[in-house]
Amino acid sequence: MVQKQKDAFPQDIPKEIKEKMEKTKKKIELFNKKAVKEIDNIIGISILPPPKPLPEEKLNSLSKEEKDEEEKRRKKISVLILINDDEVKNKGELLDKVLKASDKLGKETDENLDPQPMLLSELKQACLDQKYDIVNLIAMSAILHDPKDLLKALKISEVHKGMTLKKFDKYVVSYIAMGSLFRGDATSHDIDVAVIVDDTDVKKMSRYELRDKLGAIIRGYGYDAESITGVKKQFHVQVYILTEFWDAVKDAHPVMFTLLRDGVPLYDRGVFMPWRLLLKMGKIKPSAEAIDAHMDLGKKLVERAKNKLVGIVAEDIYYSVLNPAQSALMMYGIAPPTPRETIELLEEVFVKKEKLLDKKYVDILSKIFHMYKDIEHLKLKYVSGKDIDKLMEDAELFLNGISKLFDKIEKQKEKERLSELYSNSVQIAKDVLAEEGILKVTDSTLLKIFKEKLTDKGLIQDKALKQLKDILKAKQEFESKKLSKQEIEKVRRVSSDFNKALVNYMQRTRGKEISRAKIQVKYGDRFAEILLLDDYAFIIMDMDAKEKEIQKASLNSDGSLTNIKKSSLEELEKHIKEIKMPKHVFIKEKIFEDLKKLFGKNIEIMVNW
Repeated sequence: MVQKQKDAFPQDIPKEIKEKMEKTKKKIELFNKKAVKEIDNIIGISILPPPKPLPEEKLNSLSKEEKDEEEKRRKKISVLILINDDEVKNKGELLDKVLKASDKLGKETDENLDPQPMLLSELKQACLDQKYDIVNLIAMSAILHDPKDLLKALKISEVHKGMTLKKFDKYVVSYIAMGSLFRGDATSHDIDVAVIVDDTDVKKMSRYELRDKLGAIIRGYGYDAESITGVKKQFHVQVYILTEFWDAVKDAHPVMFTLLRDGVPLYDRGVFMPWRLLLKMGKIKPSAEAIDAHMDLGKKLVERAKNKLVGIVAEDIYYSVLNPAQSALMMYGIAPPTPRETIELLEEVFVKKEKLLDKKYVDILSKIFHMYKDIEHLKLKYVSGKDIDKLMEDAELFLNGISKLFDKIEKQKEKERLSELYSNSVQIAKDVLAEEGILKVTDSTLLKIFKEKLTDKGLIQDKALKQLKDILKAKQEFESKKLSKQEIEKVRRVSSDFNKALVNYMQRTRGKEISRAKIQVKYGDRFAEILLLDDYAFIIMDMDAKEKEIQKASLNSDGSLTNIKKSSLEELEKHIKEIKMPKHVFIKEKIFEDLKKLFGKNIEIMVNW
């Protein structure tokens, strides 16, 4: 009897391991919740099986660093994020956006989480290229989010395929998932697959007997696959014998043509894909008999063509208004929304919030959207020429309105960019003055104090003072609407040069301050470095080591070092940023005694001044 898989932890797992698994489970659930909320177009999330360990022989040949990297790789939890890109034109941009968003979420949740976004079109292409590894991994994965049941469909199909091939590997030439399975908008409650069985070498029974016997067993495996995976959808298995399938293709049977055109192979021994390509090339054509058989459909097809023409025209008009609307939202900074969300966001952002667009343009988009959906769902089967003319007129009006909206958004973005340039430059100028001990600086007094305390004293070049003047002047001129696009771009370059110059100055100043706080120690053939920072001393045990060992000690008033414990480069850098560097460092007798205890009696000490 086939048992369903269980999610609960086995009772014999040690308590500490079970607690660790529960903790990891909570983090993964948190990641899943955030990803679904923050990343658009997700149609599936699952935890992939861990990567296979390297062979012992290969592992032993690795260096220490390579072994550490391998250990990190083994600890990673791979999370597949499947993205629906059916209605997306710029797939590369979508994938890049999802990669950045998922990587950020992964790092925020747990450093061992390894998000692996994948477009639905990529998954489909992998199967068409006979690269079935990813489908195998999905079959073994733990599903977290699957609103369209796509991952479940792949899981049950893969389990069923495995059973079928194990029993009838000699006969099965192709195992095909119906095209709807790989559509991101699939809403069917059924899962359909087709199995093509080779009957060209049958001797002990008729071809149809082979089809019926194998078909009954293969369909029976479908019930077993349902039970193993726990998938509730109806799982339909169509079994075709090879000669019968070929005859149906030659006779132009619509089902076979659709299967070749839209089906996606999960296994193929070089039969299905060549036929698919031949069909695409136009090499598979119906016979004369098949043509005659289909002639009677003529009148019906003419009527259907009328309705189809209406659908095509309506669809063209639909996308002519939808795409610019989505573009306006993207320009504003909103990720590509769904068509229905586009209408809501257009009104919410540009009509109500920003007041940049008249409500009539949202009404036009809404009207065309609902008309398109009515045609798509066969609620609207006829549209008159007069209706089409009105729709085209509305579409042109809409495009003119969106074009003006683009100009308004661009001006608003220019204001935001200039404001950001101004704020960054003013802040970094104040930071430099703060380093010199001058804290009370307002925007109105900044230029005067910058000149007196920095450029007049020769600490900063006069060029920086001129750049600061240009930045302050640009903000005033922009508010007075006297600044062109070219002038804004010039200010951006000036601001960038100004900020770099001041950052370099602060880094040089900080470097000098740090050097005053250093003691260098030579012991044996190694060199150590001690940084005396406020109430703490940081000790780098070997300056030449690839992986620096860093100790942290309390620095007492008598110069002694106590409470020595392990630290890190990150803690040292954080401490340097947070404290004010001492102007003078005094070396007291106690520190020499403690350094001898730490490094041995035969040490040489050099102090940087």
